[in-house]
Order: sequence, then structure tokens, then C-alpha cells
Amino acid sequence: MHAEASSIIIWAAVAVTIAGLLFRPLRIPEYVWAVAAALLLPLTGSLPVATFVGAVVEGQDVYLFLVGMMLLAELARREGVFDWLALYAVQHAAGSGRRLFDLVFLVGTVVTILLSNDATAVVLTPAVYAACRVAGVTPLPYLFVCAFIANAASFVLPISNPANLVVFGAHMPPLLEWLKQFGPPSLAAIAATYAVLRVLYRREIAQPISVSPAQQPLSRGGQLAAAGVVFTGTVLVVTSALNGRLGLMTFCAGLLSVAVVALAQRRSPLPLLRHVSWSVLPLVAGLFVLVEAVAQTGVIQQAADALETLARSSTSQAGWVAGVAAALLSNVANNLPVGLAAGSVAQAVDLPAQVRAALLVGVDLGPNLSVTGSLATLLWLVALRREGEHVGALDFLRVGILVMPPALIGALLLL
Repeated sequence: MHAEASSIIIWAAVAVTIAGLLFRPLRIPEYVWAVAAALLLPLTGSLPVATFVGAVVEGQDVYLFLVGMMLLAELARREGVFDWLALYAVQHAAGSGRRLFDLVFLVGTVVTILLSNDATAVVLTPAVYAACRVAGVTPLPYLFVCAFIANAASFVLPISNPANLVVFGAHMPPLLEWLKQFGPPSLAAIAATYAVLRVLYRREIAQPISVSPAQQPLSRGGQLAAAGVVFTGTVLVVTSALNGRLGLMTFCAGLLSVAVVALAQRRSPLPLLRHVSWSVLPLVAGLFVLVEAVAQTGVIQQAADALETLARSSTSQAGWVAGVAAALLSNVANNLPVGLAAGSVAQAVDLPAQVRAALLVGVDLGPNLSVTGSLATLLWLVALRREGEHVGALDFLRVGILVMPPALIGALLLL
């Protein structure tokens, strides 16, 4: 096929996928659009079959990471760990809405760091909603905490966001190097996010807690699930420090945690497996193929060359351009494909560590601007709708336009 015709088909496939991710026409699941668009490319001859297969295989560590984290998050949800954490926050707020806000922010930060941003958005959100209803407070400010901290704390550790694995791929920095590079920017992003939300919702959280429910002890299964979370976090921190494969270790730790709880309770793990969002895997695989196809058009190489040229004259300026561009593009095309493209840009040329880090910060923090920015935020919206709450795109943007820029600027300044 002629190169120009191939490029047209590739960009059409990308446009269809982005539209499917953002608007879900006919309520067709997001993964269907990504997989259909990806399959179209080898069928039309726009992408060689070998390249298609190679792109799918390239994401194996990300798939393993996602499966491990989804297993662990679903196990913790089923065994009531998140409900227990939310009620713990209400109980220890001692009647103060402000203290409850602080505790929910703290819990959301810890869950994001150890279980990834998707767990905070998807699993912690319903628990916080239920706890707020029991406590008799307006839930929306606390629910927004779940949405924004899910992205703001998502680069504290490599395991805090699947996008981190996508951007760095096989070039993931060792843990100590990661903490040195991303520790201060992460603290800046978290602090800025907290400060803006605290001021923005100061009146709502001044409302006292009318009911303080009794804290129920965590069940035996919940204790084992919580132990599995701690065990997995420890294993992954050690693996990261040894520069090992995070995806494989996450998968093994998640599977082991599920097996231990199933054996202790003497019941089948199959019901748990049925509740895992398996559709995320073909979605990510389709995105890997589409980004590889875009790379075939030469656009990614052009962007990489331009960034490398800018970095030669000013590393700081290149970092700002990379971070802001990645942040804004994440809200146009969702941060999963943008993260894949950013990873390709970083691998195409020899970029300074600061510029590569700025790309990651933009991919992780950018989605806090709009509801379409990240998969975690889209899943957060779904969780809200299940509870009867509705947050429109404009409602989120009004908050996001205040929250995201200070966090992004603070993080990029400290890189």
C-alpha cells in the first residue's frame, strides 16, 4: 500500500479510537474501539503483521502489572478493606468535616501509592461515598479528593500508575534514582492539590459530621487481603530497588494474595475473577498497536528530533515544553495513548533525564484538568453514576482548571 494511503488509514484509526474512548458511541465499550481500530491496520496492509504482533507483545509487562493490581484491588474491595478504611476515616474525624477531608486525602494518597491510581478512583470512591452518607455530610468534596489525588500521587513510586511503566518501559530507573528524581515533584503536586481543594471546598467541609458510625473490626479475609497489599507493596519496592520486572512480580504477588485468601476461606476464587475488569487488557494492547502505527508515519520521530534539538540549547526549556505538551495532549487523547507516545519519543532519541521525567509528570498530572484525561477519571465517573451522583464535564473542568496547573508547575519546577 502507498505510504500516504497507509498514513490516512492510521490517522483515521487513531481518530476513531479517541472518539470511542471519549464519547462511547452507542455505549460500545472502549476496548472494542481500540481493538477494532488496531485490527484494521494489518487487515488493510497499513501495518505489517509482524509489527502488529511485536507491538502487542511489547506490552507484556504492563499487562502483568495490570492483572496483578486488579486482582489485589478486587480482593481488597470484596473483603471490605476499602469500606473499613473509609469508616476508619469517619470514626477518627471526631465530628469534624475538615478532619474527615484530611483523612480521606491521606487514605487516597496511600492507596494510590501502593495500589495505583485506578484502585483509588474505582474502589475507594464508592467506599468514601457510602461513609459520607452514613456521616451525614455532602459527599462531593470528598469524592473529588478521590479523583484528583489518584493522579497527583501517581508518580510517587513506579507502581503508582500503569502509565509509569508505559513511559519508561524497559528503561525504568532503579527505585533510589526514581525517588531522588520524582520524590520532591510528587510532594509538590500532592501539596498543591491538597491546598487548592482545601480552599475550594472550605465551606462545604466546615459542615460537622452528624453521625459517627461504630468502627467494625476487619474480617479475617480483610486482614489477609490487607496483608496481601502490604506484602505486594514491599515486594515491588524491593523489585524496583533491584531494577527487576515490576509487571511479573505484581502479577505473582496479586495471584498469591488471592490464593492465600481463597485457601483460608475454603472457597473458589472464580467469583472474584469474574469481577475483574479484563477489558482493560485488550484496550491497552490496542493502544500499543496504534502508537506503533503512528510511529510508522514518522510523526513521533519528528517530535523526538525537535525535542532533542531544543534540549541541546536548553534542557530546562525542553522539560517545560515536554511536560506541558504531554499534560495538554492527555486531555485531548487520554493519557494512555499519550503515555505510549511519550515513551516512544523518549526511546527514539537520547533525551536528558530531566526531559524524560517531565514527559512522565505531564502524562500523570495532566489528566487532572478534564474528565477525559485518564482511564482512572473515566472509571471514577462510572463509580459516581452507580451511586446516583452526576459530575458533568464542565463541572470537573471548573475544578480541574484550578487544581491541575499549580500542581504541574510545582512538579516541573522541582524536577
